[in-house]
Amino acid sequence: MERETRYEAQNVLIGSFTLESGETLHEVELAYEHVGPEDAPVILVCHALTGNQYTIGDSEPGWWKGLIGKDGYIDTSEFQVITFNVLGGCNGSTGPLSINPVTRERYKADFPFVSVRDMVHSQKKALEVLGIDHLHAVIGGSLGGMQVLEWGALYPDGMEHLIPLAVTPSLNTYGIAYNAISRFAITNDPDWKDGYYDPHHQPTSGLATARMIGMISYRTDEMFQKKFGRAATETSEENHKEAKYEVESYLHYQGNKLVSRFDANSYLYLLRAMDTHDISKGRGNLTSIIKNIKASILAIGFKGDLIYPPEDLEKLFAQAHSSPFYLINTKFGHDGFLVEFDKWGPLIKEQVTLTKNIEGVK
Repeated sequence: MERETRYEAQNVLIGSFTLESGETLHEVELAYEHVGPEDAPVILVCHALTGNQYTIGDSEPGWWKGLIGKDGYIDTSEFQVITFNVLGGCNGSTGPLSINPVTRERYKADFPFVSVRDMVHSQKKALEVLGIDHLHAVIGGSLGGMQVLEWGALYPDGMEHLIPLAVTPSLNTYGIAYNAISRFAITNDPDWKDGYYDPHHQPTSGLATARMIGMISYRTDEMFQKKFGRAATETSEENHKEAKYEVESYLHYQGNKLVSRFDANSYLYLLRAMDTHDISKGRGNLTSIIKNIKASILAIGFKGDLIYPPEDLEKLFAQAHSSPFYLINTKFGHDGFLVEFDKWGPLIKEQVTLTKNIEGVK
């Protein structure tokens, strides 16, 4: 008899929460999506920079719909899957858009800086409120992968499996450089107003530019060349604003698309969390940190990833752990963890179900 699969998307209140910086937020809430049978093992999914809690989605497909779902590589008829919108986000969790319970006005730029460790600690507290005290697995890519590594370091007894994707122990200089340009674009938009802009009139030009910059770092030159080449648009206009080439049109589209769903301040806060994260901070050398992780680990990197070089992830576990590392051959670079699930989804399925001898994935 097939177990009933529930779907819920709502908020959980975790009360007052003290950040790594020492500052305390009050009346904190995290928005979440929760799918799967009530008696099934729980898998926590951690989202990336512009992701959200809608991993699977309901009325619209979620951002990992091809990986997770009924009969998916992570099967929601066999597992419960829960995803939180990160602290500092803009999809329902406490962040710059939220009302400060002390001032009764939006935090905006008065919101304190948050760290990746803050995100993980807040998720742990939210899980406890929801009555979940142990996880079968924690999985995520990019900023989500940073959270996965922190889960293993902060709560080594809290899960059976860790699956970090497209991530490194800390963001490399190249990644920080891209983030610096994105930050510059937003903070120099006249509408940014030092972060105290009207949420309905945010710095759209700066945020769109930041997204365009990000898209270049997420994909490989080979991918851009294959997809666009030097194909021209159909515009007959000859000016500096019109997109003359298809690649320009694509970047404009991606920038405008993000503006319609994301908050510029949240973007800045999450960029800072990525920049400052270092799993070794205050803990000593990487070898000892990884050896202290008790969960079974499956690490996956993606060929051509510019901001989280896969060789750094491989080295992290090779020097201290017998955990397997897989390099996925892809033209998508960093964005490989969001596509081509047939290439690496079987690895995930094998890890979480402990099945053996999956063919064609080595």
